[in-house]
Formats: sequence, C-alpha cells, structure tokens
Amino acid sequence: EVQLVESGGGLVQPGGSLRLSCAASGFTFSAYAMKWVRQAPGKGLEWVSAIGSGGGSPTYADSVKGRFTISRDNAKNTLYLEMNSLKPEDTAVYYCAKRTGTPAGQGTQVTVSS
Repeated sequence: EVQLVESGGGLVQPGGSLRLSCAASGFTFSAYAMKWVRQAPGKGLEWVSAIGSGGGSPTYADSVKGRFTISRDNAKNTLYLEMNSLKPEDTAVYYCAKRTGTPAGQGTQVTVSS
C-alpha cells in the first residue's frame, strides 16, 4: 500500500521559511519522479514542483520559482520542499505525490500570516 506522510507545515510570517518533508513507503521510492502540489482554501489543486527519480530535473511553477527548492533523499525514502520568502498567497495544504499520480496523504497545512 502506497503511503505518503507530509510534515513540516505551520504558521509563519511573510518572508519566513519552512521545510516540508514527505515520507514515502509501500513502493520503490527511488524509481519514481515525485511532485508537490497545494490546495488553497476554496481552490483546486495547484502543481508546485517536481523532481526526477534520481533527484535531477527539478521544475517549478512560476509562482514559486526562485523561492522554493525541491529535493529528495532516496536512501531515506523522503521528499523535501524548502520554502523561503513565503507570501500570504502560499497559504495552502501541501501534498506530495508520484509525478503522474494524485495525492495519497493528509497533507500539511502552511499558513503565511502576520
């Protein structure tokens, strides 16, 4: 059974930083490209970033480019999202998923507010 457990969210002031983690199990993590998506209140899922199975070819939505960094540790079966210079519009529930899949976890809430 595929399990993806997101963590690391919280309340942060504008301009602050957070590091999200996604612990994967139930599949061969190192064989899959992965992604982060987010869902803001009252809106649909928005793709944020993706990374290749070996950690290469990171891609980002224009809205987060230059502020967010995706990475992974295949030895730890963990995906990360380093978020800097956070803005109120980054407020959302963040989910990880296989690049071609849909979120399978509960997500982690990120709230950017003063």
